[in-house]
Amino acid sequence: MRIFGKTTTAVLALAFAIVMAACSAPTPSQYEGVWKVKDTSGAAFEITLSADGKAKADRSGEGLSGTWKEDGGAAVITWDSGWTTKIAKEGDVYKKMAYEKDPSAAPNNTSDAEKVK
Repeated sequence: MRIFGKTTTAVLALAFAIVMAACSAPTPSQYEGVWKVKDTSGAAFEITLSADGKAKADRSGEGLSGTWKEDGGAAVITWDSGWTTKIAKEGDVYKKMAYEKDPSAAPNNTSDAEKVK
């Protein structure tokens, strides 16, 4: 009877460890993926936010790169160019806000943001 008790305890401990590992695995962000947005002149381009925190964009044929993180319910992208872009849900839609210098100031540009992939 004692062997059955130790085996049962070991199986339960293993099951608990598996459940805890699954629960602690990072969940994908709602912002990961490809976003269709517009630049200051109204030209459409795409921003790709990867699970590893990298960001890239294909704006006007130039390749933009940077990093991103989710902060305060928004995706905050820091571009190598020094600009910052935020994508955030406002009501039922997503908006893109671009900042040349200070992301706490008024944005230099805003547009709708649509997740396409």
